[in-house]
Amino acid sequence: MMQHRSLLLNLLQVLTLLHSCYAVDFYKVLGIKRRASPKEIKKAYRQKSLEFHPDKNKQEGAAEKFAEISRAYEVLSDDDKREIYDAHGEDGLKQHEQQGGGPGGGGFDDIFSHFGFNPFGNGREREQREQTTPSVQVPLRMTLKQLYVGSTIEVEYVREVLCVNWQECMKNNQECQGPGIKVRMQQIAPGFVQQVQQRDERCISRGKMWKPNCRACPSGQTETEKIDLTIDVNAGMRNQEHITFEGVADEKPGMQAGDLIFVIEEIADDSYHRDGDQLYKTIEIPLVDALVGFSIELTHLDGHKFVVDVDGVIECDQVKRIPSKGMPRRSGRGFGDLYLTFEVDFPDSLSENQMMILKDILPARGEEASSKGRQNHRPKSEL
Repeated sequence: MMQHRSLLLNLLQVLTLLHSCYAVDFYKVLGIKRRASPKEIKKAYRQKSLEFHPDKNKQEGAAEKFAEISRAYEVLSDDDKREIYDAHGEDGLKQHEQQGGGPGGGGFDDIFSHFGFNPFGNGREREQREQTTPSVQVPLRMTLKQLYVGSTIEVEYVREVLCVNWQECMKNNQECQGPGIKVRMQQIAPGFVQQVQQRDERCISRGKMWKPNCRACPSGQTETEKIDLTIDVNAGMRNQEHITFEGVADEKPGMQAGDLIFVIEEIADDSYHRDGDQLYKTIEIPLVDALVGFSIELTHLDGHKFVVDVDGVIECDQVKRIPSKGMPRRSGRGFGDLYLTFEVDFPDSLSENQMMILKDILPARGEEASSKGRQNHRPKSEL
């Protein structure tokens, strides 16, 4: 029994080694970079497929090359398949397809499942345990004017991406149980074995370990990349609201890239204060305007001007609502309101003549109340 088990393990190692040797790099097949856009992938496929099409290329091996190109395009033009391939390579993609995620099935790894072995792990279990690199939050300082009118911002972001040939730098190691996780069996006594988990940064994913000093990636697992991003800030967005670019954070073998999150930080405005969709503004007016009314021209955040008419007597700290002069609603349906608070500026002093004039015009203390009382008690014939 032990001889049969040893033979199977040796066979497993040989076939696994052969499998890793013949793994295909689909990006190399099409001659494109790992960050190629869908348009670039399609263009490269057209060029390569025309070059190696069996009807036009009669050289030996052209048909096999054409099939390889077609398979590469099939994977890289499909967002889901490309994501799995980038994270787990061709092995992971085949496992996904065998679990019902696409064409394929069978393969030499199915042989070992009959003997209780699974050299590449369970695809579904691997997807459930798949880790993500840390997401990155970046503050995005915006003026109230920018949030009122909306804004488009072009930024350059520097991140770490996988080495182009990273798959060539991986080797099989069944002790690796995930990124940075190594599990080995340790005998603690005759007949007793303990499972020990260790931290090992060489472990890339389940069953995969990074080769030290790999020539295919002389700078290590990742390399620096600059990408251009367009941030669309919609009119009416609020302080601390998030704008998320999914999968744009740093890459790492065996892990999904985290998200890049821009967090809006609203810069305080000198003229207007915001609360949700409402705007607030304080205006100082002279006493005469508070007594007789006035009209005032205001400039809004976007520069357009509008006139506010105030009739009658205004009390100190009185508030007036101006409909639809607030912030744009994020739903796109109209605007909030503007609330104006009036602060009355009383004169520091009055001349004797001014005081006499005011006494003649304004009722003295108690007179207004008594006159109102006399008016209310007049005979009905006088009403």
